[in-house]
Amino acid sequence: MNPILFAVCIVAGIGLLAGLLLAVLSKIMAVPVDEKAAAVEEVLPGANCGACGFSGCSGYAAALGSGKTTETGLCAPGGTEVSKQIAEIMGLAAATLEPMTARVLCNGTNENAKKKMIYDGVDSCRMASQLFGGEKSCPYGCVGLGDCVAACPYSAISICNGVAVVDPNACRACKKCINTCPKHIIDLVPKSRPAAAVLCKNHDKGAKTKKDCAVGCIGCTKCVRACPEGAIEMDNFVAHVDAAKCTACGSCVAGCPTGAIHVLAGLTE
Repeated sequence: MNPILFAVCIVAGIGLLAGLLLAVLSKIMAVPVDEKAAAVEEVLPGANCGACGFSGCSGYAAALGSGKTTETGLCAPGGTEVSKQIAEIMGLAAATLEPMTARVLCNGTNENAKKKMIYDGVDSCRMASQLFGGEKSCPYGCVGLGDCVAACPYSAISICNGVAVVDPNACRACKKCINTCPKHIIDLVPKSRPAAAVLCKNHDKGAKTKKDCAVGCIGCTKCVRACPEGAIEMDNFVAHVDAAKCTACGSCVAGCPTGAIHVLAGLTE
């Protein structure tokens, strides 16, 4: 036999045997697929944000499939509609989720907040914060370099006049911006109904806060006394509104001497 033809036959035979062996091993070593978990993962939004408390969409789907959790309403980006679809697949009760949006609780714009230095470094809030807390005098305020913008998978955040601003129409409450912000000044607030919010996280005493920012909360407690629903409490010199109790009556806004409180209008989706 021609040596070249013989070599070709040998190589072809080895390839055929290897292919058959791989086909057999793929059947023997195949990992069983959880069809329900796969179906749940299909209806999840794919943000892999971890807001559900699991590693991502596949982790949440696997937990539902294995019975590790029976809660169908853990996906904030998916909302009530996704909860209904999961419930149908798993044969569980659907949950009703109140639409939420992220909100940057700071109004320390370039006009309102004083600066203690000029930062000239990496465009990163986390990096700037490590250098004396950033260029603004207020150590609690928005750095404004856009770490939250980069983290948002829905392009819902932009930097406006030195402060991050969230577009509630685009926000899906995935919490990625909340987990990214080094100053921890982003919270979730109701999207579908109006509620008051204190746009300040400064825990310094009033005199110091007023020196740093013209619209900071000075801890005067006037809003606490003005609220007829008892929805406002002081937390270490800064007021906090319980959105669940708030009726958006505006009494706190009228009583705040610095303008730190705003009523956030609800949106109709």
